[in-house]
Amino acid sequence: MTKAVITLIGAGNMAASIIGGLLESGHPAANLHAADPAAESLANLRKLGAIAVYSDNAAACAEADVVIVAVKPQVMREALQSIAAPVRARRALVISIAAGTTIASMEAVLGDGAAIVRCMPNTPALLGVGASGLYANSQVDADQHALAGTILGAVGLIEWVPEEALLDAVTALSGSGPAYFFLFMEAMINAGCSMGLSRDCATVMARQTALGAARMALESDVDLAELRRRVTSPGGTTERAVECFEREGLRDLVTHAMTAAQQRAAEMGAESEQERV
Repeated sequence: MTKAVITLIGAGNMAASIIGGLLESGHPAANLHAADPAAESLANLRKLGAIAVYSDNAAACAEADVVIVAVKPQVMREALQSIAAPVRARRALVISIAAGTTIASMEAVLGDGAAIVRCMPNTPALLGVGASGLYANSQVDADQHALAGTILGAVGLIEWVPEEALLDAVTALSGSGPAYFFLFMEAMINAGCSMGLSRDCATVMARQTALGAARMALESDVDLAELRRRVTSPGGTTERAVECFEREGLRDLVTHAMTAAQQRAAEMGAESEQERV
């Protein structure tokens, strides 16, 4: 693991997961800094290891090689303004995990020469099994590119996309995706209850079934369609259920829902662009 000095602006759950993943992968605590106005949030981060904590963003970035901005989109501009001077002085790599904040809007604050990576993580990163999409601007050099991948790889799988606009699709698929699975599991549990199962029984069975299916999808050497066929015996119960899903247009519904999420991500990006004008 690199010995780069990494500063996180924001001390929420995602910052905690990144710090935890970096520490677990061997990054020295002395090279991890964090800033947040909330003392309680910083105290929670300190429980993870002997990292340096600050109430002042600029002070936290004074020695940073990488600055990860982990704040809500509505305070992103203010956060970037507070770190612009040390980022330019250090030529630090900036990694943003704020949804809908475009690189152009960040460059407007940090300067055209800023090296910026946009990242779209998802909440399973809190458990070290996240899926993050990344895009780098032209100022990010090869070492910084590799470093960004190493940092986000500490909390799960990463995929680089060739165009920034594709992060909207990543948002619709993996960023919002956990909620889709949770909703489907809720529906399965409710259906099980309507068939006479206790809620506890239906909940345990649905959760374990989701876990088992995910593991099979990840660990199998065949594609999802083949895995589905192997479960679907001709004339059996699964075939009857799958035929119902297909007849009711499940595939189209998923496409429509994800398209709506992608469009909203694009709208948020346009809103961040308007703010810089």
